[in-house]
Amino acid sequence: MSKSLILANGNIMVGLDERGLVSDFFFPYVGVENHVRGEAHKIGIWQRGKLSWLSDSVWETTIDLHQDTFVGTMRCYNKETHLELLFTDVVYNEKNIFIRKIDVINHTEHKEEIKLFFHQVFSLYSTAQEDTAYYDPVKNTIIHYEGRRMFMMYAESSDIPFSDYSVGLYGIEGKEGTFKDAEDGTLSKNPIEHGHVDSVFSVPLTLHKEEKKTVYYWITVGETKREVYELHEHILYKGPDYIIESTSKFWKAWLTHQEYLSCDITAKRNLELFKKSLFYIRGNIDNRGAIVASGDSGMLQHGRDTYSYMWPRDGAMTVLALLEVGEYNISKHFFKFCNDVVEPDGYLMHKYRSDKSLGSSWHAFVKNGTPILPIQEDETALVLVALWDYYKRTKDIDFIELHYNSTIKIMLTFLAEFIDEETGLPLPSYDLWEEKHGISACAVYAGLEAGVQFAQLFGKEQDELLFSRIKDRMRGAILTHLYDKDLKMFVKMCNKKDGKLVYDTTIDMSSIYGVFAFKLLDPKDDIVKTCIKTIEEKLRLHTGIDGIPRYEGDKYYMHVDGVPNPWYITTLWLAQYYAETAENVEDLKKVTYWLEWVVTHSPLSGVLSEQLHPFTGEQLSANPLTWSHAEYVRTMLKYNEAMSRLGICELPQ
Repeated sequence: MSKSLILANGNIMVGLDERGLVSDFFFPYVGVENHVRGEAHKIGIWQRGKLSWLSDSVWETTIDLHQDTFVGTMRCYNKETHLELLFTDVVYNEKNIFIRKIDVINHTEHKEEIKLFFHQVFSLYSTAQEDTAYYDPVKNTIIHYEGRRMFMMYAESSDIPFSDYSVGLYGIEGKEGTFKDAEDGTLSKNPIEHGHVDSVFSVPLTLHKEEKKTVYYWITVGETKREVYELHEHILYKGPDYIIESTSKFWKAWLTHQEYLSCDITAKRNLELFKKSLFYIRGNIDNRGAIVASGDSGMLQHGRDTYSYMWPRDGAMTVLALLEVGEYNISKHFFKFCNDVVEPDGYLMHKYRSDKSLGSSWHAFVKNGTPILPIQEDETALVLVALWDYYKRTKDIDFIELHYNSTIKIMLTFLAEFIDEETGLPLPSYDLWEEKHGISACAVYAGLEAGVQFAQLFGKEQDELLFSRIKDRMRGAILTHLYDKDLKMFVKMCNKKDGKLVYDTTIDMSSIYGVFAFKLLDPKDDIVKTCIKTIEEKLRLHTGIDGIPRYEGDKYYMHVDGVPNPWYITTLWLAQYYAETAENVEDLKKVTYWLEWVVTHSPLSGVLSEQLHPFTGEQLSANPLTWSHAEYVRTMLKYNEAMSRLGICELPQ
């Protein structure tokens, strides 16, 4: 089940599924150690002698964010019993606390006796063994722990704590789970169990006609019992409402300091998604600098791994969006992360965990018996592009100087040396879609251009001359070798075979995006115009859903034979092109069309996945995907810039 919401504070990240149930819980890093991994925590309601779970069909669920803040809201309505549950969910920005405030409303003509059941199942350290769960009678709490990972659960209504509980085995030794104990409305009070365990406890409520009562539920997380209980006492002392309100105010303040503009009154839905995108981007960023692609554990149902890693490319593209809205501190942490993990020879590896260890990979170190670098060269280059953008906006010369020799210079030296001397193109590496090994060049060109600027900044005349020469030659090589006049498109990539270049002529949106985004050619150049026309004619889908796939015949998550899925990223790249080339209000309609397309194909909560089903519009793959949200933010900003350029509105000074 895909995610409908994430909430985070840079140390913990909680993912809620389509029913609003906790299905991911990362700690102590965003993206590392998912202690739930898709086995959703259940919430049950005992009413009229029957138990129903929020995952049952009798419940209608809508999930969103509260306006202009990183606070979750959920409405659950029972179509049979007319009971309504209104959730307010927060991950406390200051401490490792997750709180759910639940307003329960009886919409019947008579009194209702109900119980709310809260179920927890963890896989601590991302494993399902060696966990212990127990009831603490002194503190009246439930504890799940293994080693240095400890979770404490508690619930109360009107300051009256839960009183019924049970702990047991989950999915082992013939036991389905302790949640089954709730089916008769009463729990067995088993106090402890170990192995793969779960727990459940309940809060009773009496509700008269149209009466509302509030239940508070929370989880504190830490490395020791003392730590989780100190957090628990903090909530009891301050009150859960205080923490909810404090968190809400923090995120409203965080959003307010961002620099953005919406001059188009009709674009309210777009502006709302823009703000939500900023929150989801921030939610996927660890406080120590890693920008995680996605924390969605649902990926494990379809593949060998998740997206809970930092790809330097995805991170750099996200930083470019953050820099455009004035978020500089997060960007600095990202650059520090890259500085710490860059290889001595100046390149970045495929992907990393948030703790700066090396991520999993499928890139081979050898090809046809010859050693190769298992890298995507664009990842190294784009970090340099983002770093130069950081300097342009901040003029933070001290930060740049600090990282010049340790990061910038060695990366640039690598880019300058990883060159085919005969063609002037980069040597082969894996492509940005992580599938093919060959020659692609636009991002490397942009990285070298950043190198020229850095060399000028520090008066490194020899470096400037070197990077300029290599960059200029590479530009000429791209135009000479990678543009196919008959195809009317830049090729996907090429390889050398027997001393000759062999081309992959698959139509790929990234081939032209790199040309205009990195200013290898002016977006209004006739060659670029021709390529965009080719994209519209040969790649754009005509399935009723519309959108732009990555490339022709893309089989990743393909659901319909021969029909690739549209991606938010590539579709928004097309919108960005139209924003940059718009000459009048009519031209801007092509931008607003695609902005509205994104809104139309996103849920109320605003989470954007990686791809969409080409006929149903169902969100596919990782959700939310940080890069999708970053491109939406960048597209909205380019749209606003276009309106300013055309005199429709004025950008803030």
